[in-house]
Amino acid sequence: MSDPTDLPDAVRRVEMAAMQKGLPIRVVKTATSARTAQEAADAVGTSPAQIVKSLVFRGASSGRAVMILVSGANRVDEARAAGWLGEAVERPDAAFVREATGFAIGGVSPLGASGALPIYMDRTLLGFPAVWAAAGTPFHVFEAVPDSLRSVLDATIVDL
Repeated sequence: MSDPTDLPDAVRRVEMAAMQKGLPIRVVKTATSARTAQEAADAVGTSPAQIVKSLVFRGASSGRAVMILVSGANRVDEARAAGWLGEAVERPDAAFVREATGFAIGGVSPLGASGALPIYMDRTLLGFPAVWAAAGTPFHVFEAVPDSLRSVLDATIVDL
């Protein structure tokens, strides 16, 4: 775990959530922005496919937030997502994402969200020994074993 005195509150929240769930992670502060999958991959020396994009969508009829963890090499097919969710989805604005997760876009982490939301995980991510996800800011990422991440999040595996 990092020295908590050097870390933004959002990163501390991610580390505490991992610790409470018994998930070993390694948080890294990047020298450059890791806001996109390509930037994050460049920052940690891996391929975009091993980057977890934590995308928040809103149910079109329910208005509920859902998180989809997507390999940086993939895109969400919104029609297919509607099939697993039972309703169409729409991309929300930044204020909705922050309210649903407590994180700003570019640093949304699958760990430490301020509220409970259903989480779906791209099956592609399970094909890697390790993946990297945002750790609360555009300059912090964490490394984790994908199946362990899926387990602690109780994420439903989906095919994109």
